[in-house]
Order: sequence, then C-alpha cells, then structure tokens
Amino acid sequence: MPKRRNTFSSRCRGLAQRAVHAGWAWAQRTGSVTAEHPAGFRFGAIGPATRLAFPLGTVFGEPWIHIGSHCIIAEQVTLTAGLMPDLDLGPEPILRLGDGVVLGRGSHVIADTSVTIGSDCYFGPYVYVTSTNHSYDDPHEPIGRQWPRMEPVRIGPGCWIGTGAVILPGARIGRNVVVAAGAVVRGTVPDHAVVAGAPAKVVRRWTAEDGWQPPLRTPAPVPPPDGMTPEQMRALSELDDEQIERLAQLETEG
Repeated sequence: MPKRRNTFSSRCRGLAQRAVHAGWAWAQRTGSVTAEHPAGFRFGAIGPATRLAFPLGTVFGEPWIHIGSHCIIAEQVTLTAGLMPDLDLGPEPILRLGDGVVLGRGSHVIADTSVTIGSDCYFGPYVYVTSTNHSYDDPHEPIGRQWPRMEPVRIGPGCWIGTGAVILPGARIGRNVVVAAGAVVRGTVPDHAVVAGAPAKVVRRWTAEDGWQPPLRTPAPVPPPDGMTPEQMRALSELDDEQIERLAQLETEG
C-alpha cells in the first residue's frame, strides 16, 4: 500500500525551512562589515560603500589593512597583515586595496609584507595572493620550521584575476592584466597582457604600435546604448541575425 503523506509534518518542515533561510539572510545582512558598522574590526581605513560579506574568513592585523571605497569582499575571504595577530607592524599600512576592488568568495590575501591591489581589480573565487613563501635552504630542518622568504606584491589597477589563480611573493603585475584561471604568477607581468599557465607566461599582449598580438579572434562586444530599457533588450534578444543586420544598415544610413 502507498505510504500516506503526513501533511502536517510537510507543512511544519516548509515553515522551518523558510525560517532558517530568513534567519540566515538576516545574519548575512547584520554580520556584514562596513565603515558605518565595523562589527568590532578596527581597520586602518575602510572607504564608503565598501562591504565585507558575512561570514568573513580569517582577519587579523586590521590596523595595517586599508580598504578603499566601493569595494565588495565576498564571503569567507581571508585578509591578514603580519605573520600572526597582535604584532606591531609599524606606522605604514601593509595591505592596501584600492577603490572598487572585488574579491571573490573564499579568496585569501596574505600580507606578511607589503601587498598592494590597485583600483578596479576583480578577483574570481578562491584566488590566493601571498607575500610569503616557505624556504627549504636547510635540508635537515623541516620546511615548516624554516624562516619564510618575504617579498612585496603589487597588482596594478584594472586587472582581472581568474578563479583559483595564485599570486606568489615578488609578483609585479601591470595595469589591465588578465590572469587566467588556475595560473601561478611570479615575477613581472607587463601592462595590458594576458597570462596563463603554471608558471604563468604571457600568451597575448597589447601595445600602441601593434595592437593585440596575437590578434583577437572575435570582435569586441558592443555594450547596449545608454537608456535602453529591459523590455527593449528582451525584444532585441529575440531578433535573428538578418534582422539585426538590417537594423545596423538603417542606423548607418540614418
């Protein structure tokens, strides 16, 4: 015989699920960190319209962490300054994030010495940036007990750092650089480059003299005109290639 469904239990379960999700949404809103509601974190600087999502990852050395305005720090992002909490790191900030920086979920930025991330940089999830690496000079001592090597890291403005990329100590990444997902970057990367691989190598670069080399294989996407409504965008998406070409011809003739 078919098992009878307990309508009362199903209804209670549905109500409990709604309550849990509503409670978690409230915790996310209330637990997020902003300049107006620092939640006990004493950052050296945190700009307006910046938000660190709840739950945070590991955060310490806040007085030496400066975060610009309009930044989005996703859930479970780790931000640390210094080798461990409660150190005096001097008068200057150690970790600097420019304006408009986005750090994807689960990313880590470990600044035992200077780490600078320029404005308008976008990180995918689970990116790892560190200014410290293990040393293995002494073959008789466990690697984890040997004093680490530290080198400053600088990421220029306007970069896109793909999911799972690793930025190693001493990296100097230029302006408007694309770092492919899973790339491992060390050393200097020039402006307007695309790097990929482990170790990362330049696979495409733009210069004023030659443009993109190798040339781009597809045309640049065209953003919608200013003031275009959602209804107009939906109507445009339903047009076929022939209709779009006719519209383009009419616009050119006009």
